[in-house]
Amino acid sequence: MGGARPTIGVLALQGAFRAHRLVIEGLGAPVREVRTAAALDDVDALIIPGGESTTMSQLLDSSGLRAPLAARLADGMAVLGTCAGAILLASDIRDGREDQASFQSIDVTVRRNAYGRQLASFEADLEVADGAELPAAIHAVFIRAPRIERVGADVRVLAALGSEPVAVASGRAWATTFHPELSDDTRFHRAWLETVAGGAPMLG
Repeated sequence: MGGARPTIGVLALQGAFRAHRLVIEGLGAPVREVRTAAALDDVDALIIPGGESTTMSQLLDSSGLRAPLAARLADGMAVLGTCAGAILLASDIRDGREDQASFQSIDVTVRRNAYGRQLASFEADLEVADGAELPAAIHAVFIRAPRIERVGADVRVLAALGSEPVAVASGRAWATTFHPELSDDTRFHRAWLETVAGGAPMLG
């Protein structure tokens, strides 16, 4: 692990992991699909994709990944959680199963499927916060999106939809309620990769 070009893992248990992999590969960064603890050891940062958060949570247990991933996140590994991934990173989940567990990497309250079912999916232009490491204009895709209902004191809002936060960061953990991997615009991933690299050579 380590080196001048950090290797990006994409959690590949369920959901939209291939779309993230294609974006990261297109940006020229080394990428690995992560399904086991051994594969997790080989990456420097991780993307937790959208999908079904309850199913993904169960697969984290059955694969034996939950404990090693929790340890890496506690050690400060950079992570990007999108949609279901945001739910898995949140400190508080609303409308989840009683036994659903999260990694509590970001002090936010997230409500599952808060914008409605699949038919209520939509696209929108976001407001990017001043000083955020993001491009000035982001067009975002929301699919059965969760809603961030509370943001902790140490959490930065990177982008909002109206008055509602939809991209947040805490330390090296980022989360979005939308799907940046489903847009033709790769600038969101590029911005996150640049924070992962911390100024070191990263992108081709």
